[in-house]
Amino acid sequence: MKVLAITLWVLLFFILKNTKFVVCVGICRDNEQRALEILKKEVYDPSDILSSWVVGKDCCEWEGVVCHNLTRHVIDLSISIDWPDSRYLRINNLEWLTSLSSLQNLEIESVDLSKANEWLQVINMLPSLVDLRLYNCSLHHITPLLDHKKISSLKSLNLSGNYNFNSSVPKWVFNLPNLVSLDLSGCKFTGPFPDGPVNLTSLTTFKASRNSFNCCLPKWLFDLNNLEHLVLYRSGIEGAIQSKSGNITKLKYLDLSFNNINSTIPNWIYGCKDLESLFFGLNRLEGTVSSLISNLSSITIIDLSGNMLSGKLPNVIGKLGKLEQLDLSGNQFEGDISELFNVRSNFLSVGLRNTSLTFLRLDDNKLTGALPESVGQLSMLQHFSIFNNRLEGVVTESHFSKLTHLQSFYASRNNLTLKVSRNWTPPFQVTDIKIGSWNIGPLFPMWLRTQKQIAHVDISDGGIQGEVPTWFWNLSSQIQFLNLSHNQFVGEVPIISTPSWTDGHGGPWTMCLGSNNFSGPLPLISTIVTELDLSNNSFSKGLSNFLCEAKNGSYKLEILNLGGNDLSEEIPDCWMNWPELKVLILRDNNLIGSLPRSIEVFSNLLSLDLRRNRLNGPFPSSLEKCTKLNKIDLAENEFIGKLPSWLGMKFPTLIVLILRSNKFNGELPQELCHLKNLQILDLANNTFVGIIPRCIGNFSAMVKYDRILALFTSMDMSSNNISGDIPISLTRLVGLRSFNLSKNNLTGRIPNDIGDMKVLESVDLSENQLYGQIPQSFSSLTTLGYLNLSDNNLSGMIPLSTQLQSFDSTSFQGNKLCGVPLLVNCSSNHENIPNHEYEVDESDKDEVDWFYISMAIGFALSFWGVCGSLLFKRSWRHAYFRFLDRSWEMLLEKLPIC
Repeated sequence: MKVLAITLWVLLFFILKNTKFVVCVGICRDNEQRALEILKKEVYDPSDILSSWVVGKDCCEWEGVVCHNLTRHVIDLSISIDWPDSRYLRINNLEWLTSLSSLQNLEIESVDLSKANEWLQVINMLPSLVDLRLYNCSLHHITPLLDHKKISSLKSLNLSGNYNFNSSVPKWVFNLPNLVSLDLSGCKFTGPFPDGPVNLTSLTTFKASRNSFNCCLPKWLFDLNNLEHLVLYRSGIEGAIQSKSGNITKLKYLDLSFNNINSTIPNWIYGCKDLESLFFGLNRLEGTVSSLISNLSSITIIDLSGNMLSGKLPNVIGKLGKLEQLDLSGNQFEGDISELFNVRSNFLSVGLRNTSLTFLRLDDNKLTGALPESVGQLSMLQHFSIFNNRLEGVVTESHFSKLTHLQSFYASRNNLTLKVSRNWTPPFQVTDIKIGSWNIGPLFPMWLRTQKQIAHVDISDGGIQGEVPTWFWNLSSQIQFLNLSHNQFVGEVPIISTPSWTDGHGGPWTMCLGSNNFSGPLPLISTIVTELDLSNNSFSKGLSNFLCEAKNGSYKLEILNLGGNDLSEEIPDCWMNWPELKVLILRDNNLIGSLPRSIEVFSNLLSLDLRRNRLNGPFPSSLEKCTKLNKIDLAENEFIGKLPSWLGMKFPTLIVLILRSNKFNGELPQELCHLKNLQILDLANNTFVGIIPRCIGNFSAMVKYDRILALFTSMDMSSNNISGDIPISLTRLVGLRSFNLSKNNLTGRIPNDIGDMKVLESVDLSENQLYGQIPQSFSSLTTLGYLNLSDNNLSGMIPLSTQLQSFDSTSFQGNKLCGVPLLVNCSSNHENIPNHEYEVDESDKDEVDWFYISMAIGFALSFWGVCGSLLFKRSWRHAYFRFLDRSWEMLLEKLPIC
């Protein structure tokens, strides 16, 4: 009995020793009580988060404090603010922690520890610490430890969310032999990882996403034979993944997405039979997906999106019976899409008809063929995306027969035809359906009426004719994204409303009704619509009713495109209720008058396009306060007068300035040269006089060029009365792709260094009074696609080059030139005419240093395949501007998706 009693007491001791209670018997130890009371007194706690910490009251009863029932030591301490709680708490030092000698678990979350510089030294004095979590605490300093054995008992270390470390990870972090979980996510650690050896023999979870290691995966990582979870997304991992797995065979969760990995998928990945989740998206993986992927019998999620993988779809994926999510989008897979769904793939074999697949993305590849009817057997499928492929054929009701759980279907930009009965009732209730560019019409798809939860609809470019049914306009009040563009709809558009439950919030609400035959007055819209495209229709009358009926406060509209209609009358002075506008397009209408003063409320305006109206008056002074403008297009109107000097001072981010075909006059203000980000300048067909400003070389964005991005830069001052010579500084714009100075009164010689402008695609200097020889450096312009030097006073021999001799003789006529392609042979006297260097104007000498001011912004106007010569042929000029407009839209922070 005595032995039994002793045994029971020993057992009870161990139970009590390892048991934690929020409230303990007795009070916590005096020194620990005093330590926590010191914290309570010193902490900056304006929100009274530690209200339960009452000085003089047993600290074991305080919220977040856990004491051991037998020893009365504080063993757990948690001070946290749950996200997104806006309350604030700051602790300036952690020295009080040294009194908590038995502390095992410490959690401090979303508390400001930015002034607690000694945090690591204090933690190193807690020998019993097992679990340390200092999440989102504004820590910014982590030092090496000469002796880290005192914290070698740590099993879990979480320093995630401290975005200010900006240093490498000290080596002691990777030498904690008892560590099971390590989380360094979101700390702005820099690389590389420390060299081995390391001591992480117990580690099962390693997370270090959202850092900047900028290195390959370290070799020691592949020797962590207990590792199960590895999360390194967006961490700057680059280079190849080593081909041998080492001992890393127990992986269950692997996330290396959002990095710069540029190898094939190593075969050892396919040998991780316990792997459940694989994320390799948004890297530069290449090659094919091996059939060995069928070995991943435990896999539930595969994400290989946004890479450069090619070949046929791996049809053996269908054998993965536990697979729930498959994302192969954004690659270069090709071949017939039916390969993934045929009988051999086992996706739809007898045992897998109730497959667990819920998420399937195959979009943005090069898949061909018809969509197989067997897709309709994926009964658990919720999200299905195949947009932007090369699919063709007919889609029928059978393709959806068992898709009862379908929530979203994205299949736009394929050549598919939808053939369903007029009274078809789909088995699904989707929120998103996007089948733009399908052949849907000519009748309106009545089955949309059955979709009660729908929020995003795209049936654009569907060959649909006639009026939009009234029931659909009623349904559209709940739709956040609606794209009916590029059809043949007629009739008037009623009020575009949004549901009452939004209460002025929610969104974005995007309505794309452009390129139809809608008519009548512009529809009134809800105040919370953010993007509206009514372009290229037949809307008529003025803007007054649309703009001035704002009875419910300010509108949230950011993008408004009313271009290409029959709108007339003056632009009303009612813009004060539309302060959020970023893009305003009123081009191709019949608007008259000047711009109203209320335009000045557009403090966020990025792009203004008023091209081809009948607007008049001086350059709009109301734009002076729209200082964020990146694009101004006032072309083909009736504006008059001189350009104001503030035009070059108020728009530091202006990229596109198009004022062609107006009645502007006077000299070009020198202040234009302050537009350092300008990449497209078009002042053609006005009556400007004077000289080209000598500071023209200050357009820094036209200095840098990049053959990969193919930035389009253009300058057109043709058809004016500009005189003087061509400034030498023009040749410093080595990123310029097109310039046109034709039909002016320019004199002097062509700058001899024009050959430095290596990416020029189009040059037009015709119908001026230029003299002298064609500079020999012209022969180095190998990208030149259009050249016109006709009707000047040029003389001498045309320089020999493959490029120049390929142009038609009309490019050189009306001069005193000789040589190919002209029929005039050069005499011996011609051949001996020296190619004189012209004298440098003193005013040009100071411009040289501006070459080095070249901070060009990334304005990605891809111009591949568009020859510069086409810009100056009338039939292609409109196509160019359409391209320019669309390219510009893609630059905006919020681009129109219509």
